[in-house]
This record gives sequence, structure tokens and C-alpha cells, in this order.
Amino acid sequence: MRLRLKGGRVLDPANGENGVATGARRDIEILDGRVVAPTDLPAQAEYELNGDVVMAGGIDLHSHIAGGKMNLARLLMQEDRRAYPEMPGNFCGCGGGRAAPTAHATGCRYAELGYTTVFEPAMVGANARAAHLEMADIPNLDTGAYLVLGNDDFFLRLLAAGAGQEQVNAYVGWMIEATQAFAIKIVNPGGINAFKFNARKMDLDEASPHYEVTPRKVLTTLIRAVTELGLPHPIHLHGCNLGVPGNDETTLATIRATEGRRLHLTHLQFHSYGTEGDRKFSSSAARIAELVNANPNISVDVGQVMFGQTVTASADYMSQYRNRGIATPNKSIGMDIELDAACGVVPFEYRDKSFVNALQWAIGLELFLLVEDPWRIFLTTDHPNGGPFTTYPHLIRLLMDRDFRNAQLATLHKAAQKHTLLGGITREYSLEEIAILTRAAPARILGLADKGHLGPGAVADIAVHREDADREAMFSTTRYVFKDGRLIVKDGLVVELAQGTTHVARPGFDRGIEKDIGRWFDEAVGLKARHFRVADGELRGGAGPTILRCEGVAP
Repeated sequence: MRLRLKGGRVLDPANGENGVATGARRDIEILDGRVVAPTDLPAQAEYELNGDVVMAGGIDLHSHIAGGKMNLARLLMQEDRRAYPEMPGNFCGCGGGRAAPTAHATGCRYAELGYTTVFEPAMVGANARAAHLEMADIPNLDTGAYLVLGNDDFFLRLLAAGAGQEQVNAYVGWMIEATQAFAIKIVNPGGINAFKFNARKMDLDEASPHYEVTPRKVLTTLIRAVTELGLPHPIHLHGCNLGVPGNDETTLATIRATEGRRLHLTHLQFHSYGTEGDRKFSSSAARIAELVNANPNISVDVGQVMFGQTVTASADYMSQYRNRGIATPNKSIGMDIELDAACGVVPFEYRDKSFVNALQWAIGLELFLLVEDPWRIFLTTDHPNGGPFTTYPHLIRLLMDRDFRNAQLATLHKAAQKHTLLGGITREYSLEEIAILTRAAPARILGLADKGHLGPGAVADIAVHREDADREAMFSTTRYVFKDGRLIVKDGLVVELAQGTTHVARPGFDRGIEKDIGRWFDEAVGLKARHFRVADGELRGGAGPTILRCEGVAP
């Protein structure tokens, strides 16, 4: 089927095109779900855009949308469902919720914002089958998942026994294939496992109480494994001591520990806290941004705090256990998950009159504005941990409109205003930079060559916005959204549900590891390794995954 989008101003940073700046208008042509070079051939449908802004579909590389923790969050947050009930109408029956929306609501609300691809950043191996079933139930989005490693007993036993890097690589490759994962996430390296042996805090060079392995060893070993297996996305790291004042030194040491190898630091805002001042809580955003700027091997997403009710859900139970006393409402969940990891769910309301919450908000914006390269920083709230993804339009306005940002700052806790550099930062993001943060850069760091741009051959995931000087209004509503060339949103409302795909990576590895893994499953897990494996046919209702094959490199 051939479609034509006529007369739009195309904003496509990956291909160096900025029709917003030049005023140039052109057509986008779609054939069978892919962007093609313009032709004079008749099209089955045409859409007059009259100079509206045309961008590739948005890509969120870090948003908790599926898996056991989100189902627990939904069960815990009945208040969220009452506050945000299912929207009226009979179109999809997609359910409600804002901090912990249903699977259907997740797909529909993302699509309405112009997003077409979202990655779940913390899939535990034992929960992989359930996570994939849930992702298959999310309409209008392509998905993928990062496998949580670094606290699993099989891996820690390898390290403690002095196993060679080749054996570790084989284990990592087997786990990625068995769980249908796309990348590797480390959550509090070694810390979750150490919590089970009564540790309550772990620094980068502190040995765990049982395995006597340091977070540095966990991190550098898995960085090397991901590099040598050729995975496109670097290690996705939730570092040590999330949320603890003084964790800035650990974050700086972690960047230096990479010795030039690629590393992605996730929700960096939660890892940028100093201890200066009479309240012993301060911003280290400037110091950390300076080191990020000086190290091109480092990429980050922010995990911006947005004010209001949300729920925090994390595998980092060491952190969640610490926070359970400030839960709002006063309830929480904590659990171990089959020797793989853990899970903690703690509801929380970020308040603008709280010194700590206001400074967290400012620290996130400082990072956005002080990290210079828009190709190495990504727009996230760590949904739902810093705030729901539905707040993205407000966040975009904060980045693009200095007067608006400073007006918001002036309403916050007075002491927090004195502890931030934010009021003196003059930078305002351009529309092109927003397109980089939310489209082109995520596609590039994930290795998705046919996403995040509008050149010939690209997947026809496209968002059309009417330009508005109020950037929050502009990004709150899309005129059109196309998924694989199908119209799914018109004038801000979902008009069709499209089935997405699940992206997985397939690295090569030494299959000699399978004998050891089989013995481990028999003796320790109580489940056959072959039953742990998720088959291709179990994904997307039998459609199977979209496979990115990894050649394996060792730079």
C-alpha cells in the first residue's frame, strides 16, 4: 500500500534535514510500511500536512512498562486506577492508570504522544516469559527488554571462582538468547545479592559479604562481555547507592573505571547527589556533567523527577528497603526473585515544597542542560520512578523555554532554589535537539538502523505535530501518528490498534556452557534449562521477534 504525506516540514537530524529551520516543505512517501524515495505514482491515501512538523516516531530507551514489578505496582496502586479511570468511549477498553497504567493504556498513551518504540529496562530472567507476554499485549509499540544480570548467583559464582572471560561471555550470550533480551542491565552491581547477606550499602570497591566480589569487578567484567559479544547497546547501568547523598563520588569513580569502554549510565539524576551545605544534600550535576562531556564513551539518561504521585518500582531492593519508610501512601512490597535479583515497589509523591524533591527536580534539569552532546543524553523520567511518561510534554517545555523554567523554579522550596545553578543556565533546547534526544540518538545507541529517521528504507513510524510556541501543548497532542505506515492516531486520539514487534539481540557464544548451565538449573533452580528458555514462537502471539544479529567485536 502506498501513502503520501504532503507538504510537511521534515525534522530528521539523522539525515541532516531541518525543515523547521529552513521552512522547506516536502512529501514523505510510504510503501508497505517503509519510507521510500518520492515518486509520481498514485497513492491509496494522501494526507495534506500544510507545513506541520514531521518527525520519526519517538523511541524511549528506558521506561518500565512490563514485568513482575509493574504488575505488583498495579496491584498496590489502586488509588492510581481510581484517580485515572479508563477513558470514556468504546474504542479499545484499554483500562486506566497513570503511574502504573495497564498494558493497553501504556500503548495508547505513548502513541498519542507520538512514540512508537519503548524498551523495558529491567527484565529478570525468571520473569522473562511473563514480561514478553505482557509486552505482546501493549498495542501500537515496538518493544524490547534489557536483561538484569550482575546479582545472579550463577554469574557471581563464576567471578568468585576466577572463571575466564570467555566462560562469562558464553553465560551472558546464553542468557540473552534464552530470555529473548536485547541488552544487559546491571542494577546496583552485586548490591542486591549482598543485601540478602545483610549488607545495606555497597561502594564500588567494597567486597560483597558472601562472594567477596566488588561492584567494580561485576561492572568491568560485564562491560567486556557485552563488548566482545558485539551487542549494540553498551551496559545499561543503574549504579551503586541510588538516592544516597554522597553517591556523586561513586558515579565519578564508575565513569573512570570504564577506561574508555562504552557505558550507559541510567537515571543519572538519582546518582548525582553531594553532601554539601547545612542540609547535607546538594547537587553534583555540574561535576558529573563535566566528566560526561570529557568522556565520549559515556551516554546517560536522566530520570527526571516530576512533581506529583507516582510509584517507584526497582530490582534494587537495597534501595527500596531504605525508602519504604517514606512511602506515600504508606505501603510497599519487597521480594526476592529466584536467585536472579529482587524487587521493591514503593509509592511516592514528589512535592515541590519539599527541599529534597525540589532539588532533585533541579538536578535533573541541570544535567539535561549541562551535558553538551544531545546524542549522548536521553529524555526519560525512568517511568514511573521519577514520574509518569505522560509528563514528557511538560518536561520538553522546561528544556525549551527558559522563562517558563525559571518561573517554575521560583515557586519551589526557597532553600532548594539557593542550592541550584539552574536559574543561571541560559541554554534552551531547539526542536532539532528534542528530535535527537527522543528519536535519532536512541535509535543510534540501540543499533536500530531503520528507526529514528525518515530516510528511504526506514520503518514508517512517523509523528506529525502542529507547531505551537507553547511546546508543552505542541507535544501533548499529535495530528497524526503512523505505525509501520498505518494511521493509529488522528488529532490526538487513537483510531486503530497496531501489533508491534519485539526486538531481540542474538550474539554468538560458546555453546559448551550449556552443560554447566543445565547442571545449575537441575541442582539449584529446580527447573530444566530448556523450560527456562523462551522460544521465538512465544513472542507476539506467535509472530516471533525481530532479531538483531551481533557479529562480536573486541575493540
